[in-house]
Amino acid sequence: MTRPERLKDYSQESITFTNRAVIAMLIVVVMMAVLVGRIYFLQVIEHDRYAAISENNRVQLQPVAPRRGLIYDRNGVLLADNRPNFSLTLLKEEVRDIDATIARIGQIIDLEPSDIERFHRRLNQRRRPFSSVPLKFSLTEDEIAKISVNYHRLPGVQVEADLVRYYPQGSSLVHALGYVGRINERELQTLDPENYAATHYVGKLGVEKFYEPMLHGKVGFQKVETNARGRVLRVLESQDPVPGVDIQLSLDIKLQKFSESLIAGRRAAIVAIEPKTGAILALVSTPGYDPNKFVTGISSKDYGELRDSPDLPLYNRAIRGRYPPGSTLKPFTALAAIDSGSVPLSHKVWDPGFYQLSKGGRKYRDWKRWGHGWVDLDHALAESCDVWFYDAGYKTGIDHMSDYLGRFGFGQVTSLDLPEADRANLPSKEWKRARYKQPWYPGDSLNLSIGQGYMLATPLQLATATAVLANRGKWVRPRMIEGVIGDDGKLTMPELDGVEPLPEDVKLDHPNYWDPVIQGMVHVVQSSYGTARRAAEGVPYTMAGKTGTAQVVGIAQDARYDSEALDERHRDHALFVTFAPVEDPKIAVAVVVENGEGGSHTAAPVAREVLDAWLLGDYDNALENK
Repeated sequence: MTRPERLKDYSQESITFTNRAVIAMLIVVVMMAVLVGRIYFLQVIEHDRYAAISENNRVQLQPVAPRRGLIYDRNGVLLADNRPNFSLTLLKEEVRDIDATIARIGQIIDLEPSDIERFHRRLNQRRRPFSSVPLKFSLTEDEIAKISVNYHRLPGVQVEADLVRYYPQGSSLVHALGYVGRINERELQTLDPENYAATHYVGKLGVEKFYEPMLHGKVGFQKVETNARGRVLRVLESQDPVPGVDIQLSLDIKLQKFSESLIAGRRAAIVAIEPKTGAILALVSTPGYDPNKFVTGISSKDYGELRDSPDLPLYNRAIRGRYPPGSTLKPFTALAAIDSGSVPLSHKVWDPGFYQLSKGGRKYRDWKRWGHGWVDLDHALAESCDVWFYDAGYKTGIDHMSDYLGRFGFGQVTSLDLPEADRANLPSKEWKRARYKQPWYPGDSLNLSIGQGYMLATPLQLATATAVLANRGKWVRPRMIEGVIGDDGKLTMPELDGVEPLPEDVKLDHPNYWDPVIQGMVHVVQSSYGTARRAAEGVPYTMAGKTGTAQVVGIAQDARYDSEALDERHRDHALFVTFAPVEDPKIAVAVVVENGEGGSHTAAPVAREVLDAWLLGDYDNALENK
């Protein structure tokens, strides 16, 4: 049976449709109201806030690095300069594919493998967010133009202009000045993040490191308008950075370079000090290296060559070289012996060529195999008689010798502004027991009396001690700085924090004992029997000095030193200390020539040349002429 068809209720459908239309309309109205309300909220109520956000997206506050202070020598010769440099940099946060971008750049300009290697090394280091990483330094005008026309293909890539440190004297001053280099991860953690916000370089060594707070300056800022790619369109306002202060050093570049020429081709060091002021006139360590390579980042190949060189060019021998001082220590151990009363001023010994603590015991050899005969203090110094010092050292003992040597700065860092200076080693009973778990033996005192054994000193310490001796005990602190250059061109000495106290002046119990020791040093060079008499031939001023020869390898008790049988690097070191004029000392010098053998014929002539240059203005290298 078929079901009857149901008739449509058109009136009901009309009502349903109308209801749905009304509901839809209400939804639309509500949504429009919400939208209008949101627009009103954003455009009216929150207008100031979002306007500021929008402005920040378009306007940026960028730090501006200060100009680094310049460094001059005592006569105003420029030693450390700043040069304009254009670098190609990448901003990691804006570069999607770094390798692809570098490949694209390589199609536009030449990139060396070392450039890419350095870039990746820096990229992986910790750095400030949104700080650019340099890919290539010192762009040419042609390279800048090629990059500029391809900016649209290189998002996150830009050419940055800045001032880069430049050392016009090259390797001549690297061990005296130090250098600046790129800020690394460790330094990033200690530097003021605000003041170094735009700085890429920091002092790494030497004067550049010690005076970093003064040389750096104070950061500035500029408000700039940028486009969608972050490129600067215009500068809206700026606050100029405060440049670092310029400083003048006590170094004399003419004396420095002349001193360097005297030991060119050798592993050696020279330190020259003005006794009255402590001003360091020359500080030379050879071989050296070009610090300019380190400023923007040295390649692995170049660094490897320096690091692996057997001549150790990276090693600052002048302030870190630890050498047995040899006989250059004798004036100081002589003062310890006579002033402490351990031996009288008139003390004489018979020198048969050796010394024994007991009959039949070990023989401590004199450098002169057949001996010096009867020797007093004057001849002991002038002829460098080991036996006199063996006897005096044995009777003086370690306590007195260590005490007196410490008064002259041995075993200490007394310089003002050489942060890498080494303390070397001043032995004592306590030191040996702590180091070797052994007592101090009488034979140790004999070795110390002639500057051998456990005693080690740097060329800087030898020059400093010689300056104090020249001053008859008056201490002055060795320093590199002459002063800060003010706006008016005048020099002022900066106030420095954390400087160790200066040792007290050396006050002898017998002040008249300075004279016989200094006179003995005069006779080293200006007598018919002095060991360095040839080095002082024709000298027009009174010169005091002391030769030294330091063993590198031990020689058997009954063996004879034969330099020809030894490898060159096993031969003795040559040393010489001197000051002049004796009546009014103006310069004290220490020279160390590694494996140079006798101090009298290697180091002493070098020191004489330095004295003549400073005191007489004679910069003719007589050694080179010979």
